[in-house]
Amino acid sequence: MNPVIGLDVSKGESHAQAFLDRGVPHGKIFRFNHDLEGLSSFLNYVRAVESAAGMSPCIVMEATGHYHSPVVQFLDEHQYLYIVINPLISYEAKKTNLRRVKTDAADAYQLGALFYKEEFEPIKKRGQHLMNLRYLTRQHESLTGMYVQAKLQFQAILDQVFPEYHGVFGDLYSKVSLRFLALHPTSKEVLGMTVEEITATIGRLTGRGRSVLWCSEHAQILVEAARRNPFKETAFPSHLISMQLLIKLLLQYQDHLADLNKSIETLAEELLEYDLIQSIPGIGTK
Repeated sequence: MNPVIGLDVSKGESHAQAFLDRGVPHGKIFRFNHDLEGLSSFLNYVRAVESAAGMSPCIVMEATGHYHSPVVQFLDEHQYLYIVINPLISYEAKKTNLRRVKTDAADAYQLGALFYKEEFEPIKKRGQHLMNLRYLTRQHESLTGMYVQAKLQFQAILDQVFPEYHGVFGDLYSKVSLRFLALHPTSKEVLGMTVEEITATIGRLTGRGRSVLWCSEHAQILVEAARRNPFKETAFPSHLISMQLLIKLLLQYQDHLADLNKSIETLAEELLEYDLIQSIPGIGTK
C-alpha cells in the first residue's frame, strides 16, 4: 500500500481525507482545529490510517502562508513526512475535473488523489532551513522599509530645527550622531556649551572607539554648524518631541536590523551554496 492524507488547510482548522492506496479512500472527511486538542485528534487519525495501511502515511497540503505552520510544526515533532505543494499545481489539477466543486472536503480529496498523479518530494530539513531564511529576509525587507520611512520623517523635522547639523558627522544616522542630537537638539543648546564640554560629550557617546582628537575636531565642526544655523531655537516645541521619538525609533530599528543580519548570516553559512555566492564580486566579501 501507499497511504496518503490530503489536507486542506484554512485559518484555524483543516480537513483531511485519507487514502490507503490509489483510488482507495479510507473513511470520511476528518475536520480538526489548530489547537492542542484538535492536533491531538489529528494525530490519532493519522495513527489509525497508519494502522490500517500497515505503514506511515504521507501528508499532502498546499502552501497557505502561515496558516499551515501549526500543522507543519506538529508533524515535525512527531516525525511524519509531509509535502507542501504550490497551490498552482493543485489549481491546474482541479481544472481537469469535469465537476468543479469548491469545498474544503473536495479540496482535501483532490490533494490526496493528486499525490498518486504527480511525483512530489517530502519536505526535508534543507527545505525548512530555506523557509526560515526566507522568513527572516522578508522580515528584514519589511523592517528596512519602515526604517527608511522613519529616516525621511526625521530629515523633514531636522530641516526645520537644525538643518546645519547635516554633515557634522560622516553618517547622520550613526549612533553618536543620533544620541548627541537627542541630548542637544537645537543650535542654541550647542552654543551654550564650551568646546571642551562638547568634546567630552562626544567622547562619552563613542566610548573608546574614537580618539580625543577626533572628538575635538567634530566638536569644532558642530560649533561652526550651530553658528551658521538659521534657527537658534525652534518655534514649534512639537518638532522637538517628534525628533526625540524618531531618534529612539531609528536606534531601535538599527539594533533590530543588526540582529536580523546576524541571524540571516548564521543561517546562510549552513547552506552549501553560501561559499559560492560569497565568491561572486559585488555580493560576497571576498
